[in-house]
Amino acid sequence: MNKKYSLTEQELADFRANGYAGPFDLYEKDEILAKYKRIRADLFDRSHAAYELDNKSVIAGYDRHLDVNDLTDHVMKRQIVDKIESILGPDLIMWRSELFPKYPGDEGTDWHQADTFAHASGAPQVVWPDTDFGGAITVWTALTDVTEENGCLRFIPGTHEEMFYDETKEMKYQPEVVNKLEKDGVKRGFFGYDYRNLQKDPNFVPDESKAVSMTMKAGQFVIFWSTLMHSSLPNITKNDTRMAVTARYVPSSVKIYPDSNEVVEYGSTMSLEKYGVVKVSGDENYQHNRVVTENLRGKKFEASY
Repeated sequence: MNKKYSLTEQELADFRANGYAGPFDLYEKDEILAKYKRIRADLFDRSHAAYELDNKSVIAGYDRHLDVNDLTDHVMKRQIVDKIESILGPDLIMWRSELFPKYPGDEGTDWHQADTFAHASGAPQVVWPDTDFGGAITVWTALTDVTEENGCLRFIPGTHEEMFYDETKEMKYQPEVVNKLEKDGVKRGFFGYDYRNLQKDPNFVPDESKAVSMTMKAGQFVIFWSTLMHSSLPNITKNDTRMAVTARYVPSSVKIYPDSNEVVEYGSTMSLEKYGVVKVSGDENYQHNRVVTENLRGKKFEASY
């Protein structure tokens, strides 16, 4: 049944063909500016964060919806959830959020796809029932204006139904290569990894002639399959930081971090002791995931408008 913010039939058809939809408006200009200022301030306080990491860790921005109240509200926005229901059905969980800053001079992110999200840790983090191919729906929200100059997302439409990478292959973490890898004259890496190591065909080259740039205004969001070939441009500005937050949604039947007590990737270890998925809509009748109903500051996960 369609809800107030559901995708239209045409939007859903375009999503199925291209692997993405949007951008869509979510926050007014003054609203996102105020929210961004609060989020930036709250990120420095890790007293209630789910993981004992310092703010220099690459994964310090993981799952801050579990302790930052503005992000707790954000992942429950009906303007987002209704659209995800159009794609995945009514029983949904949100399993991970991430903050993605791109500072002046930062490299671009190389072309990649994520199915099981095992690419960095080596262990599947997302396992769909009765299928070898799944991924997640990613909602990428711009907290600042996003331009080609400060590092916008890029998509290759229609690449979401075939994996060109094998996430079970080994990728060595090399923090010393951050901001130093160049490919075709452009600075782009993968946060200390070389994603090309996962290519099924070592001679595979993404067809960038078909790529589209997702320039966005602060407060807008775009939806895409994690299996869609995507990347970002480098930030070539001198004083314009790009900031975005992602939230990743799957059906509640999907297993998250199966048989795992911790995640080791990007040179850091995070214990899953305080972790739990968030039910954002429908019924969660499965016992394979720990579900949290409030964040680590006691704020409930409730529908937000």
